[in-house]
Parts: sequence; C-alpha cells; structure tokens
Amino acid sequence: MSMNNISERIDKFDKNYSIENEKYNCFTNNLSDYARSYISEKNGLLNDKLIAIKDNINIKGYPTTCCSKLLQSHKSVYDATVITKIKNQNGSIVAKTNMDEFAMGSSTEYSCYGSVSNPHDVAKVSGGSSGGSAAAVAAKLVDISLGSDTGGSVRQPAAFCGVYGLKPTYGSISRYGLTAFASSLDQIGIFANDTIDIYHMFKTIAGHDINDSNTITQDIKLDFNQKNVDRIKIGYSEKLFNELQPGLKEKYLEVINFLKNQNFTVENIDIKMLDLAIPTYYIIATAEASSNLSRFDGIRYGNQKKSDKINELYTSTRSELFGQEVKRRIMLGNYVLSSGYYDHYYSKALKVRRLITEHLLSHLSKFNVLLLPTSPSTAFSKNEKKDNPLEMYLSDIYTIPISLSGLPALNIPIGQVDGLPIGMQICSNYLGENIIFLLSHYLEKHYK
Repeated sequence: MSMNNISERIDKFDKNYSIENEKYNCFTNNLSDYARSYISEKNGLLNDKLIAIKDNINIKGYPTTCCSKLLQSHKSVYDATVITKIKNQNGSIVAKTNMDEFAMGSSTEYSCYGSVSNPHDVAKVSGGSSGGSAAAVAAKLVDISLGSDTGGSVRQPAAFCGVYGLKPTYGSISRYGLTAFASSLDQIGIFANDTIDIYHMFKTIAGHDINDSNTITQDIKLDFNQKNVDRIKIGYSEKLFNELQPGLKEKYLEVINFLKNQNFTVENIDIKMLDLAIPTYYIIATAEASSNLSRFDGIRYGNQKKSDKINELYTSTRSELFGQEVKRRIMLGNYVLSSGYYDHYYSKALKVRRLITEHLLSHLSKFNVLLLPTSPSTAFSKNEKKDNPLEMYLSDIYTIPISLSGLPALNIPIGQVDGLPIGMQICSNYLGENIIFLLSHYLEKHYK
C-alpha cells in the first residue's frame, strides 16, 4: 500500500473515531496525529495496517491510564519495546483501547471510562480485560491490536468477539513498557481477523530484549509452509465439552470430526486438574498484584488525594481512586502473603502450578497441539456477573491453566451459537507458535 493510501485510511479512521467509539466505547485515545507523524515510504511487515494498543502499554508523550482514575492524568515518558518494533515495521498506531482497570477483569466492565460493547450485540460484554482491543478488531475499526494476557485476557475477549487472539510463549515478547499486574503471568498478546496478520505482528514484536530479563534469548523460527500440516498430532478432551453452554459442544465436535476426516491424527485424552487452576491462579496473581500495585500511591505516579499526613494521603488516594475489583485483588494478595498464611496458600499454589504445567507438558510430549474450549459460554450480558466475582472468575477456567504454564495458545473463531461467536484454543509446547499458526491457517482456509 502506498503512503497516500495509508494516509487516507488514517484520515478516515480519524473522521469516524467519535461516531464509532460512541457505538462500542472501545477506545480511550485517538492517536491519528501520532500515526501521521512517523508514516514513511519504507517497506515493512505492517506498512498497510491500522493498529490499536491496549491502554496499559506505554507510548511516549501519550496517556497510559490503565483505565484507572488514579492514572487519568499520567503520560508515558518512554516507548514500550513493542511500540518501537511496530514503528520500525511501519505499522500505523491510531488509538489506545479500553480495558478493565489495571487488566483486572473478564468483561471490561471495570473501567473508569465505562464498559465496552460487543460488536455482535451491544447488550453483551466484549470480554476482558482486553475487551477494547478485541472489539476494535471485530468491528473492523483497526486491522490489528495489542492486548495483555495474564489469565486469559486476550483469548477470552477474542472468543467473545469472534476474532483471532494469541497468548504467546512466556518470555517471547518483551514486556518492557507494559504496566505490570502479575509478573510471572503477564504477556503482551495480539488480536486480528486472520492468522496471517497475527503471524506478521508476532514476527515483528517477538524476540529478546535487553530491557526485559525474562525474554528468551534463542531465535524464534517461523515458517508458514503448509506442506506437512496434516502431520500435526492433535489431542483434545471431550469431557471438557460436556460442561459448556448448550450448543457449544456440538460446534467443538464438528471441528474435531472435520480434522479426523482430513486424516489428521486426533485423539481423545483426559485433561485433568482444571478445577485446581482457578484457586491457584487467584492466589498467585493477586499476591503479585498486591506487590506490583504498591507503587501507585499518589506520590510517584498519577493523581492523589490531598492530605497533610502521609498515611492519610496513601489511604485516601488508594481507597478513593482504585476501583472495586482492584481493591479486592490487592486485599486478597496481601492476605495470602501475610504471616501465617504464606505457606498455607501461596507456597502451596506454586506447587500446584508446577503440577498443572507438568500435566499439560505430559500431553504435549505425545501431541503437537491440544484443542481446548476458550470459554464455557458465549458473551454474557452486561452487569450479569459484575457483582458476582466468583462467577466472573470462572469464565476463565479454560484459559488460566495455559497461563499458569506459560505455554502459547491461540483463540480461533469456529462459528456462532444463538448469533454470538465462539472460539477454540490451539495450544502447543513452548515456542510452538509456528505449529499453532499452521493449524489455524489450515482451519481458516478449509473449515466452514
């Protein structure tokens, strides 16, 4: 695409920004001027793409609010590594996207900017916490968006909105410039409407970064040759399909039967310990969140409530400017780390996390990929689960085990039930993104 054509696309996005955002509330900031400021004639993997960025990823000179009242006045002083890499490949970053406050939520209803509407039904949630990024792609307002995935925050909204959503191998994409929630789980993920765009963005932003000591050092090999795709060995667990919303099981079995008819090796296996994943995750994630969010005290970052006494300043700032869900998770985290409870909860959760990881890896030693549900239901109605935290947490029951293990997984759309999209996860071993992309692309082209 020529420079003139991408300029026209940016101008069109800018012109329609207010109208489209009123429909879905998926954006927090219009960055069209920013995109225009660095557009060039150079060739890059992303030179014809409009891109949106979740509002917990830094862009120098622009707001990074994490959709919290505490950070509404905060502007970033440096670029995240992924931003630099996108600009180097001439991707046009046109907006920041709405999200659950500090990425804590599964519906994007915990945002100081209000909830995001699902483009397939505006009365339904878009999923979370990266609901704005998913909705922007689903509504075709942008081509690609970035989100963050801690317990399912890319894959679940991707399923709800009917788009592709990648959680990569832990450490494959730099988190430098991503506001930390739970550091052993956080990852930057990718949304798009097809596998190729996911592939190109992953190729752009993956790799070692000296600013992030957790990034892997080995080369990530990517090859989109479909020649031997039918040699991929696939495992799935039919018993997991029995616990889904009515209508979803049939859709999953249709995909399984299609792959069998295409002569793929497909085997029904017993995937266990999912019932342990939710409590394990909410012990580890909240413990890490309580530590990471201690920096937001009204002094070093963001807004503050005025007081002459330092303790009162801390207390009033955090109690009045943090939202309900964030405060709930900080309190849970402080509890499981407190004296007398550390060994009973946190230490035990780390051991269970290892067992869950070993269980998944035992299956991946026999199969190239595992196929799992992404969510137990289609997108639910706004306010349906907002005041019931446990019910909200259970919406991530199929994504959290993969998050705990650090394995890569991609949500792929596989159809609709009652007019709402459903998705399936393709999970592979560490650095197995290439196999995931191959199978996803095959299904995208051949499964109808």
